[in-house]
Amino acid sequence: MPLSPTATRDLLAQLGHGPNRRLGQNFLIDGNIVRKSLALAGVAPGDQVVEVGPGLGTLTSALLEAGAEVWAIEKDRTLHDHLAATLAAKFPATFHLKEGDAVEEPLAGWNGVRSMIAPSGSPEGAIIDLTPSLKIVANLPYAIATPWLDAVLSGPLPAHLVLMLQQEAAERYHAEPGSKSFGGISIFLQAAYAAAPGHKVAAACFYPPPEVESRLLHLVRRPDPFVFSPAARLLIRGCFQQRRKQIGALLRDRLPDGGAAWLELIGAAGYSSRTRPEGIPVELWMRLASLLSPTSA
Repeated sequence: MPLSPTATRDLLAQLGHGPNRRLGQNFLIDGNIVRKSLALAGVAPGDQVVEVGPGLGTLTSALLEAGAEVWAIEKDRTLHDHLAATLAAKFPATFHLKEGDAVEEPLAGWNGVRSMIAPSGSPEGAIIDLTPSLKIVANLPYAIATPWLDAVLSGPLPAHLVLMLQQEAAERYHAEPGSKSFGGISIFLQAAYAAAPGHKVAAACFYPPPEVESRLLHLVRRPDPFVFSPAARLLIRGCFQQRRKQIGALLRDRLPDGGAAWLELIGAAGYSSRTRPEGIPVELWMRLASLLSPTSA
């Protein structure tokens, strides 16, 4: 599959297709980044890998040639049909291709082996849906990065994610409490995954070059991941939509009891009702969410 700008342009011309900015189509043309993506994910023969937005198949072909079984989802019909006629024909047993929206199907139709655990410190009866060895390796369309990741974090949780992202998104995902970038997605992600060292990626590694900085981010599932309930997610997102307000006022507006139990726990942890949402660390948000019943928000 193409890696150079010339080969990429030529193939797009053959397909009668121009890069679609709305779909975030910036095609990877750097072999070193492809190899680095596979190395970070530790891709080995027999691995199960999900790819989002395979495009012209540059990363896809490398995954398949490494012996991985790949589930991929592509929204662009022209590119989907091209992949179906080439890679799906070449790797009929190991390449599973869907046409569709990755936010609606974040694991590209994968429905393999799962395990269920009851994490320590979670509400009674809570379980977490895991995939023992599934990996996601993707040059992610930047426009869908956060809603797609939010869908992934609802479970089942893959073991590894190696994602090409806009630098700004990567900063939000591993932002520290107290920073302007810290928000709901930072909390949900960091409760389930640790961010391993990643790499900045130059615009010249893509065709056409994006107008934003990019980063290759490696996320490793924690041994005891925490998944926030839909009610907790809704409440936390609501708090960060008014992030300049104090947590006491935010909870009074959102919880039937005015957030009394939450405020007691916040006080016991050394914070006050005047603390703003970004001042509360991930671990405390996890403990607070454990107090919330599914119908509380």
